Amino acid sequence: MNQNAEIYEKFENLKAYLKGLNSVAVAFSGGVDSTFLLKTAHEVLGDKAVAVTARSCSFPVREFREAEEFCKKENIRQFIVDSKELEIEGFCQNPKNRCYLCKKELFEKIKEIAKQQNIAAVAEGSNIDDNGDYRPGLLAVAELGIKSPLRHANLTKSDIRILSKDMGLPTWDKPSFACLASRFVYGETITVEKLEMVDKAEQLLLNMGFSQVRVRIHGMMARIEILPQEFDRLMQKENRERIVKSLKEYGFTYVTMDLMGYRTGSMNETL
Repeated sequence: MNQNAEIYEKFENLKAYLKGLNSVAVAFSGGVDSTFLLKTAHEVLGDKAVAVTARSCSFPVREFREAEEFCKKENIRQFIVDSKELEIEGFCQNPKNRCYLCKKELFEKIKEIAKQQNIAAVAEGSNIDDNGDYRPGLLAVAELGIKSPLRHANLTKSDIRILSKDMGLPTWDKPSFACLASRFVYGETITVEKLEMVDKAEQLLLNMGFSQVRVRIHGMMARIEILPQEFDRLMQKENRERIVKSLKEYGFTYVTMDLMGYRTGSMNETL
């Protein structure tokens, strides 16, 4: 079986699985995975597939707006929940199970919306590649009985990008994104002010044309992760000086570049 045939067999399995749910509320962030899942669910289930999107200080406004615009364009019913993660006991201290605390609160709210709307299942967009990293949020998914259709169908991130491109989804080549709280060293206090610093810094780099970025925060120091092939551009005098000047204006004391480059879950390397 060639690669494309295998991918499309997984896609058919996904659609069959979604059809078996009868109705579903998709936790929709506007990212690559959840956009693909929501679009597929809506194609299979029609109005019995809805989106639930969190409005949160841990996610940039641009991500929220993109999620809203997608639902309007596709004529998908969308519900908004206000995620008050900074009010969750223990969250601001950034413990190793921070993601579990946040996901548990969020999915409990989504389950309540699903119940009110007589929707049978709640689904989230983790893919099979997510099984390899430290993902405490998946424990909350398991505990609350949340469905993971993409993992069920053994779809990888690469599979999802290929299928998304074939479906004409604007997210097929969208950079991977995770909540801004993941930029903090475990044990460092998460505040609205520092979340805004990280958000501004990453938005600057995106506006400058860097394709995949993370700005990790260590105290008041910024550790920039970009793709290695973009190192030379960042180190050009004009770009380097603009980045340093801007990040210091945002509140950072020191600005550094990670020589290993962008990688997911780099804060988990100390665990």
